[in-house]
Amino acid sequence: MKLYYSPMTCSLAGHIALEEAGVDFERELVNLATKQTAAGLPIASVSVKGHVPVLQLDDGDVLTENVAILDWIATRFPKLGVSGDLGRTRLIEALAYISTELHPAFKALLHARDDQGTVGAKRAIRWHLEFMSECLKGEYLFGDEPSAADCYLFVVLLWAERFKIDVPARLICFREQMKFRSAVRAVLIIEGPL
Repeated sequence: MKLYYSPMTCSLAGHIALEEAGVDFERELVNLATKQTAAGLPIASVSVKGHVPVLQLDDGDVLTENVAILDWIATRFPKLGVSGDLGRTRLIEALAYISTELHPAFKALLHARDDQGTVGAKRAIRWHLEFMSECLKGEYLFGDEPSAADCYLFVVLLWAERFKIDVPARLICFREQMKFRSAVRAVLIIEGPL
């Protein structure tokens, strides 16, 4: 399988999850400005959506969107899933919240046209992060081991760090703990510093 990614974007979540799963996979860098892969192909030739993440499976099927890719990884590699009758549902619930509420709040920050827009976006991000902090059920979202959703949460926490957004203490601990995981360190070496 091959992951198409762009450094420090949301595709980092799938990159970390695949590394955490311990699976062999190829990586191909995508330049978001030119929409070209490192091999010189337009990313639209891999996925008509023309953006990352894209996970091309061994049989040629293509998955896009973080929620779908991270759910597939968690289903295929149960150590990144959530146990229990509602486990998968709770995982999708967390992934959907990060994808539809938290992630877009950062887009609003990037596209703010004035100080008022920046302040409003940062306030929304802090509110969502407070909520996520309350969701931790141990060291991670669902207990003492990371799930695919923790990989995505970690990415948005890196963005918060980059934009100097106040983060609840529990999430600072979570972020720093994630940084010390061997899979995360390996991926951050590949994708580079913030």
